[in-house]
Amino acid sequence: MKKLFSLLLAALLFVNLAQAQQDPKAGKILDAMSQKYAAMKAFKADFAQTMENPSAKVKETMTGNILVSGEKYRLGVSGQEIISNGNLMWTFLKDANEVTITESDDEAEAMAPSKIFDMYKKGYKYAYAGTETMDGAKYDVIELAPEDRKNPIYKVRLYINQKDKALKSWEMFRNNGSRYIYTIQNFEANPTLAADAFTFNKAKHKGVNVVDLR
Repeated sequence: MKKLFSLLLAALLFVNLAQAQQDPKAGKILDAMSQKYAAMKAFKADFAQTMENPSAKVKETMTGNILVSGEKYRLGVSGQEIISNGNLMWTFLKDANEVTITESDDEAEAMAPSKIFDMYKKGYKYAYAGTETMDGAKYDVIELAPEDRKNPIYKVRLYINQKDKALKSWEMFRNNGSRYIYTIQNFEANPTLAADAFTFNKAKHKGVNVVDLR
């Protein structure tokens, strides 16, 4: 009964947020945040990712790093590297010394790490959800709900620093009861980029097995 009530409450909150008009206050904060990152030629950061599913009694945390420049990104997490130049994607499994090459597709790119800063601009309703204080800093909390009811993510919650409009963390709530929490650490704007920053350099991985699915 308690689980059923929680599901009904989540559905009600989703419907209310999805049907609401766009919140001007939330929009202003989101625009300021988005413009901050759009003005950077590139950035890199370490992050922590936690996946929670209370009903399944699961809680897992891993760390990773990311490098982003426009539509391009390089993501390292859990023993693998995912590299995208906007056209091709390389998925490198370090333990297996194997890289898979695929063409980028709309679905994969829609959830690319670089999209979190402007995902609100298309296909989402947004609303201001108050403020929270973390480590002595104040954050505006913005909640997004997808307009597509079939989206497995029914809510995204962003924590944006009131002072400098930096995105500190975000949470993604899925219909299966799982919640993914991402927290940014050690952020660096406009780092120096290597020539092969957003491609897989086979020469640096001796004996690598290449699986080309293009």
